Amino acid sequence: MGIAVSRRGKAARCAVVAIVWLLASAIQAAGGDRYALIVAGAAGGAEYAEQYVRWSTELTDVLSGRMKIPVDRIKVLSDSTDPAMVSTAANVRQHVATLRRVMTRDDLLLVVLVGHGTFDGVDAKFNLVGADLESAQWAELLAGVPGQVVMVNTSSASFPFLERLAGERRIVISATDSVAQRFDTVFPEYFIKAFQGDVADIDKNNRISIWEAFSAATNDVRRYYQRRGQLSTERALLDDNGDGVGHAAVGAASFNDASGRAPGGREATTKAEDGSIASTVYLDDPLPGAPPTDGVLVKLLQARAALEGELEDLKIRRSFLPPAEYQREFERLMIELARVNREIKARVKS
Repeated sequence: MGIAVSRRGKAARCAVVAIVWLLASAIQAAGGDRYALIVAGAAGGAEYAEQYVRWSTELTDVLSGRMKIPVDRIKVLSDSTDPAMVSTAANVRQHVATLRRVMTRDDLLLVVLVGHGTFDGVDAKFNLVGADLESAQWAELLAGVPGQVVMVNTSSASFPFLERLAGERRIVISATDSVAQRFDTVFPEYFIKAFQGDVADIDKNNRISIWEAFSAATNDVRRYYQRRGQLSTERALLDDNGDGVGHAAVGAASFNDASGRAPGGREATTKAEDGSIASTVYLDDPLPGAPPTDGVLVKLLQARAALEGELEDLKIRRSFLPPAEYQREFERLMIELARVNREIKARVKS
């Protein structure tokens, strides 16, 4: 009995923490200022340099345009010839120090890293011009920022950033779920694209949440490799509950496998599911008169997106599965998808 009570108490405390974070996110969305730091690292070649410039420009345009973040609050560092704009460790440190002075607890900071990532057997690095910064150094650097931080490392071998930077009032996205994924990623292409259109807006509230952008980018990355008949060399993860585990968008409705372990072999935790907070965090201000986010509907839409992703993956694996096993799994997914769709329709009507 004592153990059962203890477990219920632990679950209750985790639920309280999740509610507090959700309320903090809602407060931020209501009145905080928004800042962005885009760091395009050392290019290492003309082809990469052109690509990083394009991604940085497109992201800047959508942040200042659709998201209406003032341009003076968007900082872009790149492999530039301008000493003040080059992506060196010194310039990164200097700008973050400035943000620590001007930001308040109600503000939000988006940090996006575009470039090459490496792993030296101990820690992951993001390649800058000159000396690099390791994930532990990025964690130390951002620790003093008073507002909510959304860190998106779109580079290869970026998973340790999720482990190191996870924490309270943090949303961390890594383009890979393993340091072994060392090929250049296409995740930044589709993460930026998610904010440019309306396809990612699954709850149809005319806004793109961080989770929606992450989910849309994940699905587009999967399709990118499918179209080429290639095995995907990247699998993005998101952590917003602070445990440093992270979960993928596909399969998010049932995070743990039959063994009780999280994706990538990492143990599941008793904390609130990843995605709950990221679903309520936006880079833009709400339109006047816009309805509040329906948390229940968002969860249902997340579940549907996850099931649809599982269904796509199952169809790809069909030729490798015994017919009976394929049919059994297909029926399970279709039944669950029908149930979720009924709940979505009922929620929308109410």
